[in-house]
Amino acid sequence: MPVSTAKTPHHRPAPCGRARWGVRAAKRYIDCVGAAVLLLLVAPVLFAAAVAVKLDTPGPLLFRQRRTGWRGKDFYVLKLRTMHVGSERLRAAMEVRNEADGHLFKIHEDPRVTPVGRWLRRYSLDELPQLVNVLRGQMSLVGPRPLPVVDSAFTGEARRRLLVRPGITGLWQVSGRSDLAWEDALRLDLQYVDTWSIRLDLAILWRTLPAVLRGDGAY
Repeated sequence: MPVSTAKTPHHRPAPCGRARWGVRAAKRYIDCVGAAVLLLLVAPVLFAAAVAVKLDTPGPLLFRQRRTGWRGKDFYVLKLRTMHVGSERLRAAMEVRNEADGHLFKIHEDPRVTPVGRWLRRYSLDELPQLVNVLRGQMSLVGPRPLPVVDSAFTGEARRRLLVRPGITGLWQVSGRSDLAWEDALRLDLQYVDTWSIRLDLAILWRTLPAVLRGDGAY
């Protein structure tokens, strides 16, 4: 099912903002049940990945970073640690090597990434702890990816990303993932906000696993 990247008309109101309470409740129910079931299913994989992280390099098991979420509320997103301790402090010095644009930051063969971390990122296994964020109500299974707390990332049209909960997967993940330019990623986010439905969420979830197994744009 191809995903259109055509620009969404700016005057179009977001269905999420006017959706019936029952539809919003259904999305939250799917999130809670889906996250709980997935946690049970992936528990052995998550345990093995956690052991690999601890044996690979010294440091904490989880990486916590402040992100901006639904309605502008900040929260701490959870990931398995994929970088050496202290790598966040080196980001400013590595901006010249950034291969993404806008508010995205990606570097092929990033020297801060650990050997196990590179493998975890390849198949998005480092994102599995975010199922806990979903259960806490901070994230959804499907939605725009949460961005780091940067004021300039949420000005103008980009603020409409905050009308829905950020997601573990979304149109980015099934449309090129991290290889997308910021303008295209933002366009897909706003397309999701403006056309959200349970049916669209299920379609994105259905397409996520093949995209992850292919490692599309992940590094």
